[in-house]
Amino acid sequence: MSDQNSSRILDGVRIGAAIQAEVAADIQVLAARGIRPGLAVVLVGDNPASQVYVRNKVKTSAALGIASEQITPDPAIPTEGLLEIVHGLNAREDIDGILVQLPLPPQVDARRLLEAVAPQKDVDGFHPLNVGRLQIGAPALAPCTPAGVIEILRRSGIAMAGANAVVVGRSDIVGKPMAALLLRENATVTVCHSRTRNLGEVCRTADILVAAIGRPGMIRADMVRDGAVLIDVGMNRVTRPEQFAQFFAGDPKREAAFAKNGSVLMGDIDPHAFAKASYYTPVPGGVGPLTIAMLMANTVRAARLRRGLPVA
Repeated sequence: MSDQNSSRILDGVRIGAAIQAEVAADIQVLAARGIRPGLAVVLVGDNPASQVYVRNKVKTSAALGIASEQITPDPAIPTEGLLEIVHGLNAREDIDGILVQLPLPPQVDARRLLEAVAPQKDVDGFHPLNVGRLQIGAPALAPCTPAGVIEILRRSGIAMAGANAVVVGRSDIVGKPMAALLLRENATVTVCHSRTRNLGEVCRTADILVAAIGRPGMIRADMVRDGAVLIDVGMNRVTRPEQFAQFFAGDPKREAAFAKNGSVLMGDIDPHAFAKASYYTPVPGGVGPLTIAMLMANTVRAARLRRGLPVA
């Protein structure tokens, strides 16, 4: 990657570290009042990716001074058993945030479980009450990944007010809350998805393009206008040699990684599109680090809100 390209990268690792430093400072302020924020993570099953995510969340919590607790019920636990666990966490004064790691096993009613989390402890921002508050612009615990995207844009000096923003993806976790948060920043927002007609034509209207559809390289260079800001939320593993060659032929660093591991990570945006961008987030190292940083920020925010203390 050239130095010119490097100067256009939105560095999620650096921004995430800055947010974590701010969170750590706030935790020290709370500690002076005798308050230690507490986070409980419920992990069901043996999904390897989930185990890595939870391990990183618990490790980061400890490093910042958040009291973290990991709960790992039997993988065969029914919905009622998990509801009992969540109700117990709702009642505990030492727990400010509850996170139920997704995906859940097939026997569990995920929606019922997520709706059982007390809204004031819902640090993932998935409870209908928090979703509704976000939509009307009221103070709420916002989903971590889209909240992190807003922080990347804000801290990088990228104007959102008045910008044409296109969000590709309509999931409850990223796409829909991303649109709501961009609207709150006074952007003009279009939401696209797998059935959008003339997707490339719509994407080319974007000053800010957020790709969160879960398909490697779906956003091609010809779908991006010159000077757009490209935010890649996708995290896909490329394992087929022909697919790797399509996206990364001639990239010696990626070629070495693919030869060693048999796979590489990439986002939803074809890397060839980055040459047209004014700024872009890489994968990995872009949006990903912000997700955990915003989880920590939400936990401290929840601790303050629960005690009637001011929040930023």
